Amino acid sequence: MNRTTKEAIVQRYYYDRHHQLEAHLADLINAYNYARRLKTLKGLTPYEYICKCWTSQPERFKLNPLQQMPGLNT
Repeated sequence: MNRTTKEAIVQRYYYDRHHQLEAHLADLINAYNYARRLKTLKGLTPYEYICKCWTSQPERFKLNPLQQMPGLNT
């Protein structure tokens, strides 16, 4: 992950302030963790697992998770 982060962000972009780099790194880490398939969830991403649970037991949820999309464009 460290090499991927360094190649994807630090070497390709120029930042005026340190907090801009921190914000960009936080976005990358969130996107990575959000899209990563986990063995404990039988190969599903966390979002896919939540959607699967919602379709089988919608009464457990207050909001529709299909409309709660994390990411940079929210």
